[in-house]
Amino acid sequence: MKETALNKILILDYGSQFTQLIARRIRELGFYSFVLPGTASIQRIEDFGAKAVILSGGPASVYEQGSPKPAPELWTYLQTKKLPTLGICYGMQLMVDHFGGRIEAAHKREYGRMGVTIQSPSELFSGITKFQAWMSHGDETSGLPNGFELAAKSVEGAVAAINHQNGRMFGIQFHPEVTHTEEGTTILRNFLTKAAGLTPDWEMRSLIDTLIENIKAQVPADAEVICALSGGVDSTVAATLVHKALGKRLHCIFVDTGLLRFEEGNRVMRMFTEKLHLPVTRIDAEERFLSKLSGVADPEKKRKLIGAEFIAVFDDAAAGLERALGKKPSFLVQGTLYPDVIESSPAPKSGGTSTAGNHSHTIKSHHNVGGLPEDLQFKLIEPFRDLFKDEVRAMGRELGVPEEFLERHPFPGPGLAVRILGEVTREAADTLRHADEIYVEMLKAEGLYSKIWQAMAILLPIKTVGVQGDGRTHKQVVALRAVTSSDGMTADFYPFDLGFLGRVSNRICNEVKGVNRVTYDITSKPPATIEWE
Repeated sequence: MKETALNKILILDYGSQFTQLIARRIRELGFYSFVLPGTASIQRIEDFGAKAVILSGGPASVYEQGSPKPAPELWTYLQTKKLPTLGICYGMQLMVDHFGGRIEAAHKREYGRMGVTIQSPSELFSGITKFQAWMSHGDETSGLPNGFELAAKSVEGAVAAINHQNGRMFGIQFHPEVTHTEEGTTILRNFLTKAAGLTPDWEMRSLIDTLIENIKAQVPADAEVICALSGGVDSTVAATLVHKALGKRLHCIFVDTGLLRFEEGNRVMRMFTEKLHLPVTRIDAEERFLSKLSGVADPEKKRKLIGAEFIAVFDDAAAGLERALGKKPSFLVQGTLYPDVIESSPAPKSGGTSTAGNHSHTIKSHHNVGGLPEDLQFKLIEPFRDLFKDEVRAMGRELGVPEEFLERHPFPGPGLAVRILGEVTREAADTLRHADEIYVEMLKAEGLYSKIWQAMAILLPIKTVGVQGDGRTHKQVVALRAVTSSDGMTADFYPFDLGFLGRVSNRICNEVKGVNRVTYDITSKPPATIEWE
């Protein structure tokens, strides 16, 4: 990869669900960041040319056999090169363990928001006296390592931050990268600008140029490429980027699975052809997908079946293009984002830059990551594999994608299949489509849509007793979900006025055939995910 930034920040990944959030926060502060496995060799680390290093959190315990550890020479290398180093959560525990401190299972696990108080001067906490931090750890530092001093404690009395006396190494037990931590961005900025003495020198325009060069380098001059357009922001911006890089060699395929939102197919095609001017072929594959999903209730199996069927559809489309062009497309573009990758936690399948080292725990397989077949006939182009939704939106603005399109709420690649809990049928899809359209329509009418990261209706696999028209009913339940977020990795439920929820419920129960009850999900992420399946 060609990087235009000089002050590059390396993040060594030990499997945290928040690792790429660190990279994202660093980019927001104007520094180029990159993730390597926590076990990366010293040569690989040195080749990157970092000006500062961050060690991520992770689900393991440093004292467990087989827990991920850095290359044995890492600490000597960091000290010899005088590289500013920040250990976060597990990363701090690695630091403590290596320098002779003691890590042990905490008597009381710290999880969620917790107060932190500063104990001694630290460049990390310049301008800060106390704050609420996001904790997520079952181990704690019970003995300080050699050469380090206590910098901060949690309100429970646990070690929350340490400084090395030479001023180049820092450890924090909490997660500054998540929005739940007050002053988190300030702490990271302090590390980069005060402790490391670096100046921001990276911006989104640089990333666009880099990705275009990467795409041109990855795809031979005589190769044809197809793009899986879902109608969502990610695949659309990916198609726009690849079209800018390859021009007429890109052939976009929009697959109407029958699992899309209300009037989605027609709306999307108008956007593609009238505003984005992308070359798009629409394929009606409703029967194919519903047939494959018949009788299937398990969410992981749904995702894998949908992923495999998408590829089968593209194989057929590629065969048609081969007849028309005289050659078969050999590359497939997908709008895969980092949250898809980290929740599925596979090894990278393409030329994408994600290099996490399989220390993460699988949350769920995404149809375009864990759901891909082993015998995939295409080479993948996934330019956003290391990016978050808001970064893709920012890139879309730079590329001229209309704002009203960029602000659409995220929609999962498997569509309504993962919002219908249980078996997917045409009747269930129609019911959910109608309920979801009422919900979204009312969000927009009452000025709430733009305040919410993602809103959806979910069809539950249960029926409840109700009374409609003075008669007993036994019909289905629709759950509503709405969350606020900046990146999709963490999220809070939106605190609707109960009057609004009542109005939505009345409309759904009165207008959607087969539904007599509506409920609202008030769970944050974590512990839940945004989608239900």
